[in-house]
Amino acid sequence: MDRDLVEQAQRGDREAFAILARSRGDRLYGIARRVLRDVDLAEDAVQQALVIAWRELPRLRDPDRFDAWLQRTLIHACYTEARRRRLWTANVRVLPVDGPAAPNAIDSIADRDEIESAFRRLPPEQRAILVLHHYLGLESGEIGEVLDIPAGTARSRLHYAHRAMRAVLEADARPSVAAGGRSS
Repeated sequence: MDRDLVEQAQRGDREAFAILARSRGDRLYGIARRVLRDVDLAEDAVQQALVIAWRELPRLRDPDRFDAWLQRTLIHACYTEARRRRLWTANVRVLPVDGPAAPNAIDSIADRDEIESAFRRLPPEQRAILVLHHYLGLESGEIGEVLDIPAGTARSRLHYAHRAMRAVLEADARPSVAAGGRSS
């Protein structure tokens, strides 16, 4: 069924493309949100990816590869949005308070904040590959297909992204010396 919709959209059928876009919109937004860590940038990236997809769809050679092609288009749109807006803003969310949090819940929140902070400091290319692997559950071969790179290259980039994330977390965990002060 999707192949038929893709072929119809390739021939200029706007309704077929709208169905494809609606059926994949939430997933695309989820990917962009996780890569960019910003609601507005994610929405812009999804919109940009869909505009590019509509314009470039007639050139897609294999309609069965539509999803990988669309995800690749989205990842490139995320890179563009990240470069366009280098300043990252803090996203503050008000969470409901049900009462005092248990010690384990506080530790969990601290861990999550630490990971979020480290993740934001990675370049968009490394965030993207981590999102494809950990959020979408894609293996190296599938990541390679989405990014249009060999599986070995995807494996290598995933390794370096994990290594960079670990380095940032370890750097954050080291005690810092007060500015201008000396440690004994």
